[in-house]
Amino acid sequence: MRDVSSKFNTLRTARASATLDVSPGTIRAIRTGNLPKADPIAVAKVAAIQAAKQTSLLIPYCHQVPLDYIGVDIVLARASIVVTTEVKAIWKTGVEMEALSAASAAALTLYDMLKIIDDTMEIRVVTLLEKTGGKSDRTVRVRGLSAAVVVVSDSVSRGNAQDRSGKILRERLTDLRLHVKRVIVVPDERERIEEELVDLADRRKIDLILTTGGTGAGPRDVTPEASVAVIDRRLPGVEEWFRGYGQDRLPMAMFSRGVAGLRGNSLIVNLPGSPRAAHDGINALFPSILHVFRMMKGDGHPPSSAAPRKKRR
Repeated sequence: MRDVSSKFNTLRTARASATLDVSPGTIRAIRTGNLPKADPIAVAKVAAIQAAKQTSLLIPYCHQVPLDYIGVDIVLARASIVVTTEVKAIWKTGVEMEALSAASAAALTLYDMLKIIDDTMEIRVVTLLEKTGGKSDRTVRVRGLSAAVVVVSDSVSRGNAQDRSGKILRERLTDLRLHVKRVIVVPDERERIEEELVDLADRRKIDLILTTGGTGAGPRDVTPEASVAVIDRRLPGVEEWFRGYGQDRLPMAMFSRGVAGLRGNSLIVNLPGSPRAAHDGINALFPSILHVFRMMKGDGHPPSSAAPRKKRR
C-alpha cells in the first residue's frame, strides 16, 4: 500500500459512468413498473452509494477515504441505461476508484434485478469521465529558477557537526529542477544571517532562498528576526500552512517561528533545522510555492488549476 503520509489534503472529485445495454422492452417495463422485483433504479442508486463507501474493502490497495459526497444519476435511453456517479472528498488521495466502484455496482445491481426479464443485457463500458485534485492539479511550470540554501548552525559552522539538512534541501531542490547556486553555512548570528540573505537576494538575484535552522525558542535562535529585518512583504499564509502541515505530523512543530516573505523578486522561507523538517518543508511547499513567481510577474493563475482532467478517448 502506497505511503501517502507526506501528502496533504485537497479537494478531490471524480466522475465515472457505466452503460448497460438492454432491450427496448426492458426500458418499457422499468418505466411502467411492470417488474417482478422492486424498483431497480432506486435500489441501484443505494448500491452505488454503498459500493463507493466500501471501495477500500473491495480493492486491496485502495486507501480508506472519508467521502464527503456521493451522487448517482441513472438515465433510461431507448435501449440502454446510463449510470453516472460523482464522488467528492477532501483528502490525500483521489476518489477515482470510488466513483468507478459506484458506477460498476449500480450496473451490476441493475443487471441482477433485470436479468429475469432480459437475457440479452450487456454491461458495455465502465469509464472514468474526469477527476480533479491532487498534485497534478497543483503543477506550476516555472523554468530557470535559481535557489540557495542557508544553513544556520553554530555547531556546523565550527565544524563540530555535519550538515545534513542543507544537503537534503540541495538534493530535493535539484530533483525539482531548480538550479541550486549556493549552499552556505553561517553561525546563529543575526547580522551574518541578514548579510547573507541581502547578498543572495540583491546581488546574486536568487529566486528562492531557503534557510534551515534557528527557528525555535532557543537563546541562539534568531533566524526569524534576521529574516523579518530584510523582508519587504511577509507571506503569512505560507507560514500558517507550513506550521499546520508540521503539526499534523509532529506536535513540537508548534514551536517553530519560521517566517516567509519577499525581498524584491526573491522568496525567503525559513525551515527548521532537522533533516525531517527539511523533507517536510519541501513536501509541504512544493509545487504550490512556485506559483508566487508567476504572481510576481503578473501572470495570474495557470488555466489548468481549476479545470477538471478528462479522460482521453
